[in-house]
Amino acid sequence: MKTHTLLFLSPCILFLTSACTSMPPEIRNFSATDIPYQLVSQNAETYKSTPVRWGGTVIEVENETDFSLMQVLFYPLNRNGYPETRKSGEGRFAVEINKFLDPAIYTKGTEVTIVGTVKGDIERTIGHKTIHIPFITAKAIHLWPQSYREDNSYRYGPYPGYYGYGYPFFYNGYYRPYRYWW
Repeated sequence: MKTHTLLFLSPCILFLTSACTSMPPEIRNFSATDIPYQLVSQNAETYKSTPVRWGGTVIEVENETDFSLMQVLFYPLNRNGYPETRKSGEGRFAVEINKFLDPAIYTKGTEVTIVGTVKGDIERTIGHKTIHIPFITAKAIHLWPQSYREDNSYRYGPYPGYYGYGYPFFYNGYYRPYRYWW
């Protein structure tokens, strides 16, 4: 009896754990080197042609005749390849891709994950200041949908036992702050 249960549970457990990985295939199937942003921003020429998986929020998109150039505010990625925007941004980087990126879709503040290779650095002007930022040639850009952002922002609460609206905010039929629920 125990072997039948074990034979049934093993595929179920494998299926459930594989369902938890929500990294998109174009991001997951790219073999990238885990290089911190700060190292590349200090000396981009050293890391030229190195494959990277970076992400962040869109700052702006510029479309040229043959390519699009996007500036992104860098955030570290979580295990699903999603930018951890609750942490502080580390700096800008530029992304070049050989297709049209619609600025109405890639709006300011939307989360993206990019896979590609370091091309060097590029000079950009911000206000009256000229800076050099890392420059990436993208193989793929994944735009995270609004529903993913909403699902992940409230899935886990600030303390154990919190799984959405309910306990400890809902007590005796009334919503109250958790400190005053007794």
